[in-house]
Amino acid sequence: MSLLAPLQHVLAGIVAGVHSSLTALGADPSSGATWCLSIAAVVVVVRVALLPIAVHGVRMAHASSRARPELRALAERYRGRTDAESLRAMMEERRAVSAEHGVSRLGCLPVLLQIPVWIALYHLLSDVADGRAVGALDGEQVASLGRALVGGVHLTAHGYVGGGPGHLAVVLGLAGTAALLSFVTQRYLVAPNSSATDLPEAMARAQRVVPFMSAGGMLLAGAVVPVALLVYWACGAVWTAAQSAMVWRWFPTPGSPAAARWEGRGDGMSLRRPRLGRP
Repeated sequence: MSLLAPLQHVLAGIVAGVHSSLTALGADPSSGATWCLSIAAVVVVVRVALLPIAVHGVRMAHASSRARPELRALAERYRGRTDAESLRAMMEERRAVSAEHGVSRLGCLPVLLQIPVWIALYHLLSDVADGRAVGALDGEQVASLGRALVGGVHLTAHGYVGGGPGHLAVVLGLAGTAALLSFVTQRYLVAPNSSATDLPEAMARAQRVVPFMSAGGMLLAGAVVPVALLVYWACGAVWTAAQSAMVWRWFPTPGSPAAARWEGRGDGMSLRRPRLGRP
């Protein structure tokens, strides 16, 4: 049994539960709309559950930005000193600065908790698309999903080709929507909300290509993943864009272009902006 099997069963329970509820309310159990809503429900449940992690990430970005000038001055003060005593003293001072500003030793580690969810959902939807029952998603519901269509394309279908121009348009539309939203989010919401002060040129260059890699990766994946997963990605991209826009607007990272934009308006917006407390 896979280590992610328990998580797959939880996700299967969400999809099956929402699908059964919609069916009880009179929705067509084999309708593409019913299944798309069931898949979208996974986005809502998972993202709400991960909100504390998202808030933690914003807090850590703010704390790191506040601590960066002191850490930079500390590195400058100890520049060229390689003896054991100086290195030990520098590490102790770094820890003190981090603790003062609330920088967690875990860094961005909690964000990595999202990766098992993505992998488990991929395997769940792939298994169901191949006709295999998983957890609460029984054989009847799996068969129902196999009959569901979105834009005339089966939710269990894979890839861009093999179904004619209509099939290509639907799959490319879903993958393109997810890719475009991912690009816009990374390029115009996340990047301007990141402080790039004193970043090495290699890291700054890497940050500039992330939006293109993210969008390109989704377009490439659209050639192999089931359409049901593309629906999830498109819904998830909408959530991510909205969440990133809220952070960009109301909780910009100190020292970032986003923060400078609002502070430079001169209309008192920065005074009314909410502030996240320390973790």
